[in-house]
Amino acid sequence: MRKSFPCPSPDQPALPAVDAIVVGASAGGVEALLKIFRTLPKGYRLPIVAVLHVPDQRRSHLAEVFAMSVAMPVKEADDKETIAPGTLYFAAPGYHLSVENDFSLSLSQEERVHHSRPSIDVLFESAADAYGKRLAGVLLTGASSDGARGTAKIKEYGGLTVVQDPAQALVRTMPEAALALHTPDFLLPLPDIGSLLVELERIAC
Repeated sequence: MRKSFPCPSPDQPALPAVDAIVVGASAGGVEALLKIFRTLPKGYRLPIVAVLHVPDQRRSHLAEVFAMSVAMPVKEADDKETIAPGTLYFAAPGYHLSVENDFSLSLSQEERVHHSRPSIDVLFESAADAYGKRLAGVLLTGASSDGARGTAKIKEYGGLTVVQDPAQALVRTMPEAALALHTPDFLLPLPDIGSLLVELERIAC
């Protein structure tokens, strides 16, 4: 488990090139995501697809809130739309969000996973199937084990995994659940996660 970057050493290889980033969070997630995404510069090229657990009985304002605070285009994901570079997508309330093998987004109302819809696991596992080793997954603060299995699958498929340091998470249940299943490539506080995402975009082909 690496805690620093990007200077490679014999036992710490250089960062891999990735084509997309998936991010999951629950309790405390709005503040955590804002801290990370505010560090991304204008013109950031990698697409980011995010699931944040929100009540599904009302319309979400996540896209509007984040659009006012981050430099990249932000939108709520639409069914069947193709993932565009340099765009931040949020899952809609009440729908699972998946990545298809043609790199389009898919919405569904299948059964809840860990009592959640959208589910982080559904996004992460589908994105791992689509992108394989060209994917980075980031799991943040939260009060359930959603995302742990999906993060482990990203790692299994050769992707890069990042987990927020539980000691610095508002709610440590979610990152601790991920650590119980696998050892991530990076265990980091929020400011370092933002810097890592900037570095991933810098080296992306």
